[in-house]
Amino acid sequence: MTLLFDVILGLGLLLAAGGALWSRSLFRAVVLFVVFGLLVALAWVRLEAPDVALAEAAIGAGLTGALLFDAVGHLRRTRRDPPDGAA
Repeated sequence: MTLLFDVILGLGLLLAAGGALWSRSLFRAVVLFVVFGLLVALAWVRLEAPDVALAEAAIGAGLTGALLFDAVGHLRRTRRDPPDGAA
């Protein structure tokens, strides 16, 4: 049972990483990046490294994800509003 879970976890990691890399939508890429970070944290738990898993979940998925979502929001606003002086 644990081998099956590990295989599914590995496939999920590969799919999330590939989806984040090749996504055409920035928002979808950030969502997949956060999912990848959470799956990596789960992999660290499976490797019996809960301290690294907690750091990965908090920093890798949480803080970095929030910063990337903020950056995507700024990009969307910048694309919507033309710069000053543009007709």
